[in-house]
Amino acid sequence: MGKSGSRRDFTREQVAQLAARLMAEDGIQDFAFAKKKAAQRLGVSAHHHLPDNAEVEEALRVFQGLFQRGEQAAWLLHLRREALEAMRLLERFNPYLTGSVLSGTANHHSDINLHLYTDSVKDVELFLMDRGIPYRSGEKRVGQGEDGRSVPVFVVERRGTVFNIAVFSPNDLRVPLRAPDGSSTGRAKAAQLEQLIGNAGQPAD
Repeated sequence: MGKSGSRRDFTREQVAQLAARLMAEDGIQDFAFAKKKAAQRLGVSAHHHLPDNAEVEEALRVFQGLFQRGEQAAWLLHLRREALEAMRLLERFNPYLTGSVLSGTANHHSDINLHLYTDSVKDVELFLMDRGIPYRSGEKRVGQGEDGRSVPVFVVERRGTVFNIAVFSPNDLRVPLRAPDGSSTGRAKAAQLEQLIGNAGQPAD
């Protein structure tokens, strides 16, 4: 690899590391915004080949492991328990967990992102209303299939934690989710989350 290629890789790594630090310390949750802000601070052109989400997420894991290990692990476990409780409450709507609480990079700034797969958005809204759960409704752009699209979202705040609850059709489970940069996005059912929580209580090898 030539010198220009090495410089490009080094700059890409710098952007990923600074974007990760901004997400860890400043509470930025959007990968694209974190990368853009990091590039601006480093004087990198917007046309430069920036790191993808997976590279920033890996840099975030490294940063958290070095500087926030105990604190971050405790918050992650707390958020996963909150997510599991919400998923049990919303069981009839086939809930899945996604985002940083699933991937393991969530901290005290993070929201919990749930996806419901149901035939009726109205039923979800009535469910929240009947239980006296305050919410804000709106839409969210998601990457799915060849083109992104907007889906209904209910935002609920409970015990200081924000839940972003996106509602999909049951047929959408057949279509992989993807981030804006094209990388795949994971999702997990309550049983998988229970296993993650259980594993967190086991001693490390």
